[in-house]
Amino acid sequence: MVTGIIGRKVGMTQVFDADGTIHPATVIKAGPCVVVQAKTAPVDGYEAVQLGLVEETPAKVGKPLAGHYKKAGVPPTRVRREVKLAPGGEAKAGDPVLVNIFADGERVDIVGTGRGKGFQGVVKRHHFAGGAATHGSMFHRAPGSIGASSFPSRVIKGMRAGGRMGGATTTIHNIKVLRVDPENHLIVVEGGIPGAPTGYVVVRKAVKAKKIKVAQVEKPKKGKK
Repeated sequence: MVTGIIGRKVGMTQVFDADGTIHPATVIKAGPCVVVQAKTAPVDGYEAVQLGLVEETPAKVGKPLAGHYKKAGVPPTRVRREVKLAPGGEAKAGDPVLVNIFADGERVDIVGTGRGKGFQGVVKRHHFAGGAATHGSMFHRAPGSIGASSFPSRVIKGMRAGGRMGGATTTIHNIKVLRVDPENHLIVVEGGIPGAPTGYVVVRKAVKAKKIKVAQVEKPKKGKK
C-alpha cells in the first residue's frame, strides 16, 4: 500500500463540529496520482514508488522523461514525488493512488515548500532583540559584535546573520485529518500547512503518529449518598 499522495494547497477555511467547536482548516486537492515507477529492494535497495500528479493541463516533457513515462505506460505529469510503501505493500507502474487511502481522524505529515521572504535581517530572521528604540541610540536592528579582532580575528562559522529567509522544504508532523472527499479528490486537515495557495505538497501517513485522545465519561464516585 502506498503511504502518501501529491496534492495542491487550495486555501484555508473553517470546519465546525456538531457541538459548535470551530477548527481552522486547510483544503488540499490531493490526487489523483499514478505510479510512474516502483522501486524494489533487490534493484534499488529500498521499497518505494514514484508518483505523478495527474492534472487537467497535459504536461510537456523532453525525450528522456517521455521515455520514462512510456516505459510505465502512463501519460506525462508535471510533478513527481517519491513516497514509501507500507511494510508488505505492493505497487506497480500504472496503479492509481487516490485520496481514499486516508480516513477521517487520521494523523498525517505534510511536506511542502515554505513561503520565501527574501533577504532579511537578524531581528526578523533570528529574533534578535535589537537595541534601544530611543532617539540617539544609533543601534536599533543591528546584529552587534560578530567576533573579536585580536583573536580569532575572523567570523566563526555558523554565526547568525542576515540572509535569505524562507523558501525551504518544511515538514509539519501529526496533523489531524478532518474531512476526506473522495469524489472531488479533497482532503481537509486541521491548521495551516507550508506554502502559498496552489503550492504542491506531499501528504503522507504520519511517521510518528500520536494516539488520538478519546473523551472519557467520568464514573460516579463510590460513597455515601
